[in-house]
Amino acid sequence: MTRSARSAAAVLSQAPTSPPEESASGSSAERSLRLLALLANEGRALSLADLAARLSLPKGTAHRICAQLLAGGFLARDVDERSFSVGPALRQLAFDTLNHGVVRGLRHEVLAELVRQVGETCNFTTIDGVQVLYLDRVEAQWPLRLTLDVGSHVPLHCTASGKLFLARLPPAERDALIERITLTRMTANTITSAAKLRAECDAIAKQGYSCDREEFIAGLIAVAVPVAAASGEVRAAIAVHAPTARMTLDDAVERIDALRSAAARMGGLL
Repeated sequence: MTRSARSAAAVLSQAPTSPPEESASGSSAERSLRLLALLANEGRALSLADLAARLSLPKGTAHRICAQLLAGGFLARDVDERSFSVGPALRQLAFDTLNHGVVRGLRHEVLAELVRQVGETCNFTTIDGVQVLYLDRVEAQWPLRLTLDVGSHVPLHCTASGKLFLARLPPAERDALIERITLTRMTANTITSAAKLRAECDAIAKQGYSCDREEFIAGLIAVAVPVAAASGEVRAAIAVHAPTARMTLDDAVERIDALRSAAARMGGLL
């Protein structure tokens, strides 16, 4: 968490409970955000009276919010000490937000370039508790394709990325997780035996990539490779998937070098 985010959390956690007469103006957090948005949009310092009038707040409430935001560095006194302008913490938060957008755009371009190389849909995923979370996705331009939105979750035990994440866990942690999750049968090829899933994970750990042999959706195959941070920790995966009508699993495995190259580039963007 960035310093500005920690400051924001501290400011909001210290916000007092709203009196009944202020409920029409929203929660304390909402009022704070509206005040910051007003100042950022205005582009000049505003007095306490201006802020209270523009936001339809009692002057006492506006004063209390400004005091909290000043303490967190989100507001600063202007040359005229009766007026307020945006503070250093707010500028840092804006910078961090823009930087996050740049990094996400660079990640998306890595996926887009990979799709141009392999000709099929590619995903960028991470583990989220006992499921796989889709962080980004670029669709191939084919009429027949599976659509899963960014933010979607899929199972660990029957997807290429999911089995890869399981395989990269320390054996004791992996075995405990396999015992916790429900090995739901999704297709005729889904692994529903804990012993077989552990054996599959051992094989994946040795070969360095994972395959979905129509285990999640009948007629759909996938191959996933790990994405490692600079520390060597595997924090994500890149996968390609395609309907068997267009690509066999062997065809997908032949594209492993392109996936690994993209994973290496992606690792620098974690």
